[in-house]
Amino acid sequence: MSLQAPADPLSEMLRGLRLDGVEYGRYRLPEPWASDFPAATTARFHFISSGGCFLLTPSGEWLELRPGDAVLLPRGDGHVLTSKPGLPPQPLERFARKEVCSGVYDLQCPYAAPDAEGVTLAFTACMRFNVDSQHPLIRMMPEVMLTSDLAAREPAIPHLIDAMAREVDMDRVGAGGILARLADVLTATLIRAWVEYGCGDTTGWIAAVRNPDVGRVLAAIHLEPDRDWSVAALASLMGASRSGFAERFQKVVGETPARYVARVRMHQARQWLGEGQRVSAIAERLGYDAEASFSRAFKRVIGAPPSHFRRRDEDLAAGIPSQ
Repeated sequence: MSLQAPADPLSEMLRGLRLDGVEYGRYRLPEPWASDFPAATTARFHFISSGGCFLLTPSGEWLELRPGDAVLLPRGDGHVLTSKPGLPPQPLERFARKEVCSGVYDLQCPYAAPDAEGVTLAFTACMRFNVDSQHPLIRMMPEVMLTSDLAAREPAIPHLIDAMAREVDMDRVGAGGILARLADVLTATLIRAWVEYGCGDTTGWIAAVRNPDVGRVLAAIHLEPDRDWSVAALASLMGASRSGFAERFQKVVGETPARYVARVRMHQARQWLGEGQRVSAIAERLGYDAEASFSRAFKRVIGAPPSHFRRRDEDLAAGIPSQ
């Protein structure tokens, strides 16, 4: 089967990203407060409706968030939100939770004084990509994506933020479910705006995807990771001989086509494991004759057996406090 390469393979792949909300929480945080968000397998989204706060980024920098700001940490790296830098952060487990509707919770600060002032209203979400967090598509993104950096070029962002702010402030019936859907749309819009305006890097993996010869091959691999990609099939996409293709691919990407395909397939397998698919089903889906041979290939690429990631992802997806 012949495939036609998209005009821009990078944009095509990133636009194909899908996000599924895991859990959502609405916070009321009287000053002073500080919350610790440990590293997770899910992306993390925060929206500040009122009050403002500071984010300690994974790289150790302080970022001020004002009312109307939304921020996405696409790889779920550990971070801290606080009313002012320097306060000792409290674990999420200490927040009282009240379910508003399925998957949406109100969370109350457990140590707030009755007469506390300066309340921050915030909405947070855990979201799971349809690709693994270590996948090149996610690794290429910045650790923190802020709406204010892209709102000027994406007219939909201010309108979505205004709608979220109204739902948080009015606290109407059904607000939790509406906020969850708005968070999903805002996150997808933020990623799309970054793809179109913010990912102009000309080195590394991005440059490889945008290479006129190799880009169509990488796009095909990432768009169909469960396809049985042979070197001959990939060479035909480039319109080159097997030897010419293999040499060109390794020079641009830095590894052989077979190794790259194996890595993409096993990252996809790890994502399927996190979604609850059985090891035997994944092995069959990827064309392995036996579950044992798939498990060996998985461990060789990922560094641990499939069972390890099923247990870990089930624990991490158990609820907001564990995120």
